[in-house]
Amino acid sequence: MLSELVYSVLAVVTLIYMATSVAYIVRLVRGPTLPDRILALDALSYDLAVFLALLSILLQRWVMVSGIIPLVLWIHAVDIYASKYLEAREMGE
Repeated sequence: MLSELVYSVLAVVTLIYMATSVAYIVRLVRGPTLPDRILALDALSYDLAVFLALLSILLQRWVMVSGIIPLVLWIHAVDIYASKYLEAREMGE
């Protein structure tokens, strides 16, 4: 059983992650350029992965951690695809 101090710290950290998620969503919607939007989506996705890990600790549902690994791999694949798209666009292809 986790102690009350750990629950308190996890609750505060979860609130911080939720606040940063709102900032990332604002940047995703209002981003001035496409790379800014891609970076905001990337940060939001990794933020979601950490939030799911914190939630699994808070709820003591360790099965939730198994869903984080495919999520992070998908985020990495999207990063590679987006970077190839942006580089091809810069070269005029």
